[in-house]
Amino acid sequence: MRLQNKVAIITGGGRGIGEVTAKTFAKEGAKIVVADLNEADIEKTVSEMKETGADVIGAVVNVTDRKQVDDLIKQTVDAFGRVDIVVNNAGITMDAQLLKMSEDQWDKVIDVNLKGVFNVGQAAAHVMKEQQGGVILNASSVVGVYGNFGQTNYAATKWGVNGMTKTWSKELGRFGIRVNSIAPGFILTPMTEKMPEKVLDYMKEKSSLKLLGTPEDIANGYLFLASDEARFITGEILSIDGGVVL
Repeated sequence: MRLQNKVAIITGGGRGIGEVTAKTFAKEGAKIVVADLNEADIEKTVSEMKETGADVIGAVVNVTDRKQVDDLIKQTVDAFGRVDIVVNNAGITMDAQLLKMSEDQWDKVIDVNLKGVFNVGQAAAHVMKEQQGGVILNASSVVGVYGNFGQTNYAATKWGVNGMTKTWSKELGRFGIRVNSIAPGFILTPMTEKMPEKVLDYMKEKSSLKLLGTPEDIANGYLFLASDEARFITGEILSIDGGVVL
């Protein structure tokens, strides 16, 4: 197994890409902490994972609240003794064109997608430094590479995540900590499944492969980057986007 006995925290792990990543890691032998803001999603995912024999616990966490994040790290260490992998998957969108975007829309997206990643990454890095090893994986987006109409706030956060990823890789490498990001393209999630068919068709056309990605596509990327197969990879932004052109 590629992650045998590794301890992994997945934020936003209650549904979508986070849920699939948690389940994928567990199948490869990892001990999992499903961290999410939605308690019902946590309970559902943890219950399903336990049915398959996974070693998993849940934690209700608002990643914008530093005390809650510190408690998450402590809870993980108390339960499993260490923190080997963090997937900073929690994120939100509140789209609007620049001329119509409210300050509240800007602030909330920045708070979750940027401050939340900083909070979790910094808190985990302290433990990983003491261990002299670990992996931090951040959720970026093709929007953080190309920008996107109506997503000033979201694009800004994902560009910021890319910058943090490269900076952390330089700072933390001496402690045996690798830091990488994945930049997904258009992924078929519970959120996108609610979109009109014509919008989904348009998104498919944007891909060179004429496909929408699945959460499994992203989870498999995280699995590779978390494993020892990627032991010499750090500071990278891995695009998993089907050749999307925005």
